[in-house]
Amino acid sequence: MRWALVKVCVAVTTMVVVAFAVPLGLVIKEMARDRAFSNAEREAAAIAPALSITTDRDELEKVVASAGPGDAMAVHIPAGEGTKAVDIGSGRAPAKDIATTRRLGRASMAEVPGGSALLQPTALSSGDIAVVEVYVPESEVSNGVATAWAVLAAVGVALVVGSVAVADRLGVRMVQPAQRLVEGAHELGEGRLAARVPEEGPTELRLAAVAFNSMADQVVQLLANERELAADLSHRLRTPLTVLRLNAASLGDGPAAEQTRAAVAQLEREVDTIIRTAREAKPQTAAAGPGAGCDAAEVVRERMEFWSALAEDEGRKWRVAGVDRPVRTPVAWADLAAALDALLGNVFRHTPEGTAFAVDVHNGEDAVIVLVSDAGPGILDPQAAMARGRGSGSAGSTGLGLDIVRRLAESTGGDVRIGSSVLGGTEVRIWFQLDGRAPVRRGHRVRRRRALVSAFNRPRSLP
Repeated sequence: MRWALVKVCVAVTTMVVVAFAVPLGLVIKEMARDRAFSNAEREAAAIAPALSITTDRDELEKVVASAGPGDAMAVHIPAGEGTKAVDIGSGRAPAKDIATTRRLGRASMAEVPGGSALLQPTALSSGDIAVVEVYVPESEVSNGVATAWAVLAAVGVALVVGSVAVADRLGVRMVQPAQRLVEGAHELGEGRLAARVPEEGPTELRLAAVAFNSMADQVVQLLANERELAADLSHRLRTPLTVLRLNAASLGDGPAAEQTRAAVAQLEREVDTIIRTAREAKPQTAAAGPGAGCDAAEVVRERMEFWSALAEDEGRKWRVAGVDRPVRTPVAWADLAAALDALLGNVFRHTPEGTAFAVDVHNGEDAVIVLVSDAGPGILDPQAAMARGRGSGSAGSTGLGLDIVRRLAESTGGDVRIGSSVLGGTEVRIWFQLDGRAPVRRGHRVRRRRALVSAFNRPRSLP
């Protein structure tokens, strides 16, 4: 915007300068020409009184010498009765032009080498017509024109430079508030909720800054209300959790009772974590830095210890692969565990008892892939399943589980895909992009991803 305004001002000012300076320069040139010929006419008029009195050569030479420079004026007297034609001074005009002026009886101009000649007819006492010739050099005709044109050019350049300076200042006055508005929007988008924009500049941008600051205040208020609502809703779960904990304590001994009590204790911890997180005013806006993360293999092993007991109760066959060695993943332990619980919970919730499932982990050069697959009926509309709040179409599904998984993968630059598994049911593929790795060419990355996908699509047997 700033440079566009400068260019417009330069173009407009240049057109105005040209529109006024060129005609004015031509007028100055014409005025200099008129001045030069007016001076020549005055010099020629100074000879007329002497010619009306005498035609004596000696007297006329004195008059011509006193009227102007000797080489700039000439007098042409025609021959009369008993007299010869007399030419006084340095004549330059052609004889035919002199004869034409004498015949017509009016002044005329004749082009001569180095300039022009003014031919002025004058009546003699004898009744004949003499012609006074005054030489006007070209330098006198253009005297002062170059200086005037130089002054006009300097004034034009000064006007253009001045308009550029003014336009630049106006552009800065308009661009700076816009830049501050853009910076404020970026800061707010990055999670810096205290970002505000100075309410200054042109009226339109000032109103935009006011609207932006009002929007930012509303965003802060909405986030605060959301945190309070989440904390309040989570706090309401304490009462039924207390009842569950008391009932679990009365179950006695046994594997099922221990698993129930462990699940209730874990649920209480998760509720406490949700309340504390909701009360915090510092939202998570950036991915974990280098060195942060967890061991995906350890997380899978730990969560499968929990889900394997339920799988045995329901007669489900299951398999885990790729967890025999550490697999560093750039996400927090609790987040990855929550994502796995969401996917495995969907398997148990939306497939019949006895349906087999598998969890595979693969550690690639630039990514970690976790696959959760089952032998169930599959998902008819994967896009609808990925949409928040729509779920897979089954009763009791909110869709939040897959949304949690998606946001976790996208926080690392990865993604989530839903497809058909080799077991005949649904396959959810989580792609975690690794941090701190050398950049991979796009073609190589595509080939690498295809290789990983084909490796996971090979048939595997369940125990």
